[in-house]
Amino acid sequence: MSLILQSEKMIYVDENITPDDDVITPFEYRDVKIKKDENPSDKYTILPELGRGSFGTVFLCKDKQNNMELAVKVVGYKKKKEKIMMETEIDILASLHHPTIICIYDAFDYGNKLYCFMELIQGGELFERVIDEDFILTERACACFIRQICDAIEYMHSKRIIHLDLKPENVLCLSKQGNRIKIIDFGFARRYDPNKNLQVMFGTAEFSAPEVVLFEDIGPFTDMWSIGVICYVLLSGLSPFVGADDYETMTNVSFAKYSFEYASFDQISPVAKDFIEKLLVKESSKRMKAKNALKHEWLIQLDSLPPGVTLSLTKTKLKRYVILRRWRKAALSVMFINKLNKLSNSHLINNY
Repeated sequence: MSLILQSEKMIYVDENITPDDDVITPFEYRDVKIKKDENPSDKYTILPELGRGSFGTVFLCKDKQNNMELAVKVVGYKKKKEKIMMETEIDILASLHHPTIICIYDAFDYGNKLYCFMELIQGGELFERVIDEDFILTERACACFIRQICDAIEYMHSKRIIHLDLKPENVLCLSKQGNRIKIIDFGFARRYDPNKNLQVMFGTAEFSAPEVVLFEDIGPFTDMWSIGVICYVLLSGLSPFVGADDYETMTNVSFAKYSFEYASFDQISPVAKDFIEKLLVKESSKRMKAKNALKHEWLIQLDSLPPGVTLSLTKTKLKRYVILRRWRKAALSVMFINKLNKLSNSHLINNY
């Protein structure tokens, strides 16, 4: 079955494909254990940088044995806590074997750095993909993407693992043509024990659940709130809780008040709004679980959605949303660099 339909160079997602169809994995799942004191350069050629974040740098690389292209996340550690965080991420990734979750290939602990080799995903971020001029955004397409996210999260939750950082940047497209996605970045992921209390103070404010910003117990329901926010943005191009800064955003999240009274939602079906309403529930125990989300009418009865309706206004607003997020990330990067420079200069002065 073809993954896309072409018409006048425009890209339509094949909205009838389910997450189980045409499963593609780049390599067989491997039993990955961290190799100690082995130089990864003996087995892999490290190539140019692909990107970097707060907790590491990702490079393109090749397996010298079979010439397979991969991505490798390299994280330097000076403290035991930093090392444990990366070891936890590798351990969790190694236990997840699902077509909609990024595959781990190999791992090393060498020279005070941890190396995590993973499949290379080249389709770009989901939101970047759907705002492309040649992409036709419809409600059915949105449901197809959200269904895959829920499928991956339901699998994770069945293994008592919670992601805790679901956001647009962590949902990648497998290619620039098909409709397959992959969940990435398990740096904040945790194993969950329902008999133990767990609170966290990390994540992205805009997509964090009320229990996170209020420092209350978290659980699988915390991921479901984030899916609700992603769905709201994908269908409307608007963010339900974002404020002028993180403090205002967290305040908005804590009240859990949002609205569908925007023009973007005029073309959105009642069943899609019902899906969001069952996720953006402040009381976590009443929030829809992943297994129930997959049984929701919006995800299983695509024929009930308006056929072929293009969400033009949503796409226009999504473009603005993506540009604004790029600007914010760039501004934060500049602020971070300036802070490092100030700390560095202060250190030099104090040691002069």
